[in-house]
Amino acid sequence: MGKITGFMEYQRLQEASEAPQKRLKNWREFVLHLSDDQSKQQAARCMDCGIPFCNSGCPVNNIIPDWNDLVYRQEWRRALHVLHSTNNFPEFTGRICPAPCEAACTLNINSDAVGIKSIEHAIIDKGWAEGWVVPQVPARKTGKKVAVVGSGPSGLACAQQLARAGHAVTVFEKSDRIGGLLRYGIPDFKLEKSQIDRRISQMEAEGVEFAPSTYVGNASDSVADGLTVRTPKSLTDEFDAVVMTGGSETPRDLPVPGRELEGVYFAMDFLRQQNKAVAGDRLTKQTLAKGKHVVVIGGGDTGSDCVGTSNRHGAASVTQFELMPQPPESENKPLVWPYWPLKMRTSSSHEEGCERDWSVTTKLLKGSNGKVEKLVGARVEWFKDEATGQMKMREVEGSEFEIQADLVLLAMGFVSPVQQVLDAFGVDRDARGNVRANTDDYRTNVDKVFAAGDMRRGQSLVVWAIREGRQCARSVDEYLMGASELPR
Repeated sequence: MGKITGFMEYQRLQEASEAPQKRLKNWREFVLHLSDDQSKQQAARCMDCGIPFCNSGCPVNNIIPDWNDLVYRQEWRRALHVLHSTNNFPEFTGRICPAPCEAACTLNINSDAVGIKSIEHAIIDKGWAEGWVVPQVPARKTGKKVAVVGSGPSGLACAQQLARAGHAVTVFEKSDRIGGLLRYGIPDFKLEKSQIDRRISQMEAEGVEFAPSTYVGNASDSVADGLTVRTPKSLTDEFDAVVMTGGSETPRDLPVPGRELEGVYFAMDFLRQQNKAVAGDRLTKQTLAKGKHVVVIGGGDTGSDCVGTSNRHGAASVTQFELMPQPPESENKPLVWPYWPLKMRTSSSHEEGCERDWSVTTKLLKGSNGKVEKLVGARVEWFKDEATGQMKMREVEGSEFEIQADLVLLAMGFVSPVQQVLDAFGVDRDARGNVRANTDDYRTNVDKVFAAGDMRRGQSLVVWAIREGRQCARSVDEYLMGASELPR
């Protein structure tokens, strides 16, 4: 490595960010990438550890020690090349990935991990600023046509890889703009949509065609209203291969009395509405949470995004409930390293203002005139069932409570892809309702049809989606050409 003793000489550096009260006034990104000198110092902390567990901790197997060394030597363009060799969209992962690579960092055993994500962020931002990120147009065309259904990170990664292999690729998306969950599921303060737009421009220059506002399924499906409809048969007739890369979009519901009251929404509907408002510069018209007491049910990333969005609307208060127990402040590193640890995580949205509580179940919602006004909850305790060995919960006697709730957002995760789409394709499903396909070839039981990303594995991280999109692209290329030079 560039500096063998760097990990003993330098402390981990955090990326700077705007103060909460300032950033709550807008929807822009507020995390700043490291300067060149800061990046060099951070990269100097990368150890000559022998076995880089960060590589295997990263789902796309980023070659992290190599680009850390290149950043230390200030060879930025070479660092960008190494970064792009495994990751099509490091500007996405450098912003919204939770960085399992850092949990696996060898230095993390008894110290602070190398700030891998911050270095990745700096490399790609510098690459765009210097004009180094350019279209990679294939030298020859294969004459083969591929349809990609879904334009989230998995679909985009798959499409870009196939286009660079010389295939004619068309991406179909039911939303009015390309990007899937990146576009309408993640707030702009975490990922400004200009990051997506310039990748779309690059991909168009590489030959990828995009068909937004197009639903792939049956015309009779309710989702198809107002959209162009393409049936799966029309795609398999026209294209040499079809790849299903839609998201896991069916949200987990809350079957309690009062669920039907106005003011109770799925988190993704709330976030999508806000993202559409930002895209259309209609900020003054999108203040759904203004002056309201907001309750977010679910303690994950989607719930955190609801917290940040509600605060920017001007909510009177924001409370977030989680059914599971409160995690420990820090992990037991000797026990869990190099795996992703369970520990208390406080997001930037939480820092902006939020009351959080754990081991809470919602019993019912109360309201008047058809509108929600209060949430009735109770505390639960978790125990191990001796007969089954499974963890179960029970309500703590006398723990019932009531809280004001003018807006309730359900952020409890997603259970499966849209089943109507899977029905239309006639693909087999696994026990969780996802498309059945393995990671060896990503092929479904239907001829010419492949599946990758959340539609195959269930809800997951953006970095897993990119990995599956890339691997699926290689399988499709092998299927079409008999062999492939695309990386897996």
